[in-house]
Amino acid sequence: QVQLVESGGALVQPGGSLRLSCGVSGNGFDSYVMYWYRQGPGKQREFVALITGIGMTNYGTFVEGRFTISRDNARNMVYLQMNSLKPDDTAVYYCNTQQQGIDYWGQGTQVTVSS
Repeated sequence: QVQLVESGGALVQPGGSLRLSCGVSGNGFDSYVMYWYRQGPGKQREFVALITGIGMTNYGTFVEGRFTISRDNARNMVYLQMNSLKPDDTAVYYCNTQQQGIDYWGQGTQVTVSS
């Protein structure tokens, strides 16, 4: 059983920055591929970023160098540093992993970008 808990969402002005965190319970975290997804109002859930156990990363095309995913295997944590935020980044951000054929999601954390 894997549990994911996101935090760090907030209201931020355009151009601002936020760091989201995801705490992960479960054995073998350092081998998990971890994902961030997001779902904006009236939109489908979309891929934001992933990081492998050894730190290889990939990002959604909309990121355009503004976000950085990272992990701390000693603390079972995954982070998403978001810079140059835009109103279109407004969404609930979810942490995700798939283990043994099961899709695990956190409860999400709300990010609102507005002046």
